[in-house]
Amino acid sequence: MNNPIIEIRWHGRGGQGAVTAARIIAQAAYLKGYRGVTAAPSFGAERRGVPVSASTRISREPIKILSQVVEPDVVVVLDHTLLAYDEVTEGLKPGGWLIVNSSRLPQDIGFNGRFSTATTDATSICRELGLMLAGLTLVNIAILGAFIRVTGLVDVESVTRVLKGRFSGNDLEMNLTAIKRTFDITRVNDEG
Repeated sequence: MNNPIIEIRWHGRGGQGAVTAARIIAQAAYLKGYRGVTAAPSFGAERRGVPVSASTRISREPIKILSQVVEPDVVVVLDHTLLAYDEVTEGLKPGGWLIVNSSRLPQDIGFNGRFSTATTDATSICRELGLMLAGLTLVNIAILGAFIRVTGLVDVESVTRVLKGRFSGNDLEMNLTAIKRTFDITRVNDEG
């Protein structure tokens, strides 16, 4: 990813934490030395379970763009069922990355050749660790492991520093374990 500004779009369902994930990556990128970082939600009539999106931009230089990301370099999907909506992958640049929370193999997602695809079963990891709230599996932190592995834009250390400001004790340890496990099981189909 040699673009001057790396654009990332996050897709999830209300309550899954796509907006939080976008912010954590922006903060981690800043800690990694990026001078320009932004994170913004895309709000409509939000409620738990409905599709939501968020954007992150990362650059070595200051960023003056504040609009939503329409031509992302990376799309992160927290709920694989959202792939049924065309707007999830709309605008994804050729050679870009689609990262999906799914137990399926990347080549079975159905986008072979349009861009590179990575999958990881963050849901299973989070369920094993008990990362649940009101019956909803919280995959937003775990999926960061796949993001780190695929993009290399940030690392576990910078994300850990951000998370230490949000969590402590067992909650911090569970989330760090989720990131590490997701990082390890991410499968990549680099055909973009």
